[in-house]
Amino acid sequence: MSFKIAIIGAGSVGFTKKLFTDILCVPEFKDVEFALTDLSEHNLGMIKAILDRIVEANGLPTKVTATTDRRKALEGARYVISCVRVGGLEAYADDIRIPLKYGIDQCVGDTICAGGILYGQRNIPVILDFCKDIREVADTNAKFLNYANPMAMNTWAAIEYGKVDTVGLCHGVQHGAEQIAEVLGAKSRHELDYVCSGINHQTWFIDLRLNGRKIGKDELIAAFEAHPVYSQQEKLRIDVLKRFGVYSTESNGHLSEYLPWYRKRPEEITRWIDMSDWIHGETGGYLRYSTETRNWFETEYPQFLEAASKPIDPAKRSNEHASHILEALETNRVYRGHFNVRNDGVITNLPQDAIIESPGFVDRFGINMAAGITLPEACAATCIASINVQRMSVHAAISGDIDLLKLAVLHDPLVGAVSTPEEVWQMVDEMVVAQAAWLPQYAHAVPAAKERLSKSAVKTREWAGAARRNVRSIDELRAEKAALKQTG
Repeated sequence: MSFKIAIIGAGSVGFTKKLFTDILCVPEFKDVEFALTDLSEHNLGMIKAILDRIVEANGLPTKVTATTDRRKALEGARYVISCVRVGGLEAYADDIRIPLKYGIDQCVGDTICAGGILYGQRNIPVILDFCKDIREVADTNAKFLNYANPMAMNTWAAIEYGKVDTVGLCHGVQHGAEQIAEVLGAKSRHELDYVCSGINHQTWFIDLRLNGRKIGKDELIAAFEAHPVYSQQEKLRIDVLKRFGVYSTESNGHLSEYLPWYRKRPEEITRWIDMSDWIHGETGGYLRYSTETRNWFETEYPQFLEAASKPIDPAKRSNEHASHILEALETNRVYRGHFNVRNDGVITNLPQDAIIESPGFVDRFGINMAAGITLPEACAATCIASINVQRMSVHAAISGDIDLLKLAVLHDPLVGAVSTPEEVWQMVDEMVVAQAAWLPQYAHAVPAAKERLSKSAVKTREWAGAARRNVRSIDELRAEKAALKQTG
């Protein structure tokens, strides 16, 4: 088989390498062309060198090109994969820093909450540019696979306004299932069957079966509380399981910022999180991790390049959906996964226009969702609160309506639990001014926002957050890695 796959944001080096090797684990795909595109020539050069080394080491005819000209990369592409981070770490730092001045403590800030909403405002205009290029120069039936956060908002915009065949992809369901299989003592994750449904990052395991035996709430709670690691790392997640009756896909830190109850006061944050790793609730944890990872990769690049000389091992193919979807569409080998698509009746008690994440099957006929799923009422209520925020956020990003943007932020569950309307109005002004370079749709609103900020009487504070760690240096990372290696 010979077709073209374009990867936008291919400078996300580690993730691009994973997608590339996954796809080449499919024997029929050795003649595929990969077209890499990114704003950074430097990052493109690094990833192309790694992928070229993989192709050479495995004796493959696979073609790899790299260009900063996005339209050239998209010409004739059958599949377009996006893993972009608009504004990079500079804008992301403001997503965390500015809300902290108003008492809003986020762990990740890339889905909803103040940071996730502004992240969506930066992404959506760019997503629509991608869609325009796909419609104009890609293959007539091109499929857009979006990996970029905020997943629901980006996918919503691409489908409703971009008019492109789009599916959103995430790995939260797989990671949650791996945890459940482990605590239940499964020898393999394949022993666990499940139905997981909801919206991205708020998806719920509503039916669990281990070797065909149905797993109930009490058994699952007992298994998590008995686990020596997860009982400490997932305290908030276990508490939600006890109250809602079902387990959430999302990590302790992520889940905490989508709900109004666990991060509203500093003492509550420290009660529910765990500092053993960023993902369990640390203030700005993913920002710190992303900064350290970027620094580490730049310094250790020769080792990454050397590792690319090893043969591809199909047994190590990851559970990221992309390669499996392409394999099913092209070979008709059926794949079952969890996909982000427009609801349209898939989940009975969520809005029809929402982007939901739910089970589906892929074959030559496309992605076919399992329809008629009804969520437990508490899960649906929690999802609907976020969906309403997502809808307003998407419409604000499209229209450039700063008042609608402020209403979206005001209705966010955690923001509403922490901040007053006056604080929200000023915070959004401050974030729009700080990120104006990536928010062209709000250019008309920036002068008035600056004027309001110069006269505002709303007090703020300089606060690092309830549980902040400093970014580690390369030397510190090396020392920690060496220590872990010594201890086994």
